[in-house]
Amino acid sequence: MLQNNHVPDDVFECRTRHPRERRRDVDDGERMTSASPIGPSAVDPLLHIEQHGTPHVLRDRLASDVRRGLTARPKRLPPKYFYDDRGSELFDAICDLPEYYLTRTEHALLRRVAPAIIAAVEPSHLIELGSGASRKTRVLLDALQRSQPRPVYVPIDVSGGMLQQSATALRAAYPRLRVYGLVADFEEGLPPLPVGRRRLVAYLGSSIGNFEPPADQRLLRAIASRLQPGDALLLGVDLVKATATLEAAYDDAAGLTAEFNRNILRVINRELGADFDPDRFEHVAFYNAEAAQVEMHLRAREAHAVSIPALDLVVSFEAGETIHTECSRKFTRDVVETLLASSGFRLERWDESPDAAFALALGRVETAA
Repeated sequence: MLQNNHVPDDVFECRTRHPRERRRDVDDGERMTSASPIGPSAVDPLLHIEQHGTPHVLRDRLASDVRRGLTARPKRLPPKYFYDDRGSELFDAICDLPEYYLTRTEHALLRRVAPAIIAAVEPSHLIELGSGASRKTRVLLDALQRSQPRPVYVPIDVSGGMLQQSATALRAAYPRLRVYGLVADFEEGLPPLPVGRRRLVAYLGSSIGNFEPPADQRLLRAIASRLQPGDALLLGVDLVKATATLEAAYDDAAGLTAEFNRNILRVINRELGADFDPDRFEHVAFYNAEAAQVEMHLRAREAHAVSIPALDLVVSFEAGETIHTECSRKFTRDVVETLLASSGFRLERWDESPDAAFALALGRVETAA
């Protein structure tokens, strides 16, 4: 699941920036760009969070994506709209489910290899895309603070509420940590990144799997273009495995993933005045072996129409018609190595969980992208 230099508008599969930029000199000669601070720097000088993109711009983008997606055949919606504050809370709960092996498997793998990764990269800055609750980040921060006297953490996430909550918790747990959070839709344009001696960008949870080729390559190239030789990318990737295991992870017995899937309809209702009844759609998740991806859909239980006043649009659904809301691709080492190489990274480390369910790939930037 989805947990962004500019990614073109046709990257429809899956997470803004129109900031007023300025430089702010900070300790050790670092530079950070600043747009709209949303707090609480006056209370905690080591915690700064800013918003990239105004609510008006974000709502216009949602309106455009919804119009395009719901008038297409087949219908589809970008999964980034799962992640309002409620959606982020639901996903955080999903991570604790017994069926959802991804989080605990990646977490255990990080505990085993994080010290070696930090030692190899020696980062002054840890930048995390789609940071969410920053659960697994603590493993990297534990290793980082042992080697850096004043580490900098830069979480980037589309949910401002979740970002504020997790950043505040991290500051309490790591008193020497400087947190510079960015509320941004990085799939629409990667916000300016702090400049430091050495940067490690973490994109965990196999969120890269939400991008269908060539959108995955475009995103990774955008990341590489913001980095310097010696900087690195730590990429979490879910590996190909038994269909039953994959499908259970995306269709849990408690129904949390179903609620998470339907949350996208509630977001559209709230932001665009639509009258979706989420209960008229059932959650569908299945593994498409040919494409090596799990797909999530919302299937209309009966024929009906939905009004979206903000778009002056009425959308008709036939019984059984679906909205494709997410893909989650599964990988092999060869596929990941080829993807990294085509995006400006050299695969430096490959670490797998003991059950070969999940892997962490460390890619190094060797030349300017």
